[in-house]
Amino acid sequence: MQEYDIIVLGTGLKECVLSGLLSLNGKKVLHIDKNAYCGGESASISPLEELYRRFKLPCPVTSSVRGKEWNVDLIPKFFLANGDLVKMLVLTDVTRYLDFRVVEGNYVYKAGKLHKVPATEEETHTSDLMGMFDKRRYRKLLLFVQNFDVRKPRTHQDIDPDQTTTRDLFCHFDLGLDVVEFIGHAIALHSSESYLDQPCVETIKRIRLYAESLARHNTSPYLYPVFGLAELPQGFAR
Repeated sequence: MQEYDIIVLGTGLKECVLSGLLSLNGKKVLHIDKNAYCGGESASISPLEELYRRFKLPCPVTSSVRGKEWNVDLIPKFFLANGDLVKMLVLTDVTRYLDFRVVEGNYVYKAGKLHKVPATEEETHTSDLMGMFDKRRYRKLLLFVQNFDVRKPRTHQDIDPDQTTTRDLFCHFDLGLDVVEFIGHAIALHSSESYLDQPCVETIKRIRLYAESLARHNTSPYLYPVFGLAELPQGFAR
């Protein structure tokens, strides 16, 4: 019987990342999972019949619907092109097992309409998410974030990143409510308004991450595995 250094229970993303790192360090890892699919909570269920069995529902699949052509994510989500997960994929060389697509665009719902989040300077000029003057102020904020270095006070423009709140940061650039909402939720990806009264350093990091991710592909900052999110833990498990 083959001996293993480590036994990992479950094939969720965290467990598979752990096993990938252990394998890089020469450890023999055995994965054990009670499920018939890989990915744990982040699984992509396929074929379609398996999804209905999981939730104990009658399956409507007919001869005109090919169940194997479906991959349904249990927790659908995109990830940022310059985020920690992508860096981990590159570090562990898991990218050789995966195919990605750049998400073509992302949108926000406002005033009864869907609006594309601008990905280029031209789109920013034509977007109706912000007024003309706010677009100029928004650009000044982006330049500030781009040049900001927490270790170099001369880049702070008299803003203490650990003491100045995000609300005060936005006031410093004289941003209106529309652009504040746009930056806070569409760019920095905050899920509530509480961030406004927190130190601005976290929001600065989030805006910078979004901008760096967007710069990689120019159309969108988001990536998605072609065959569903379960490709990520499967890649690490290999």
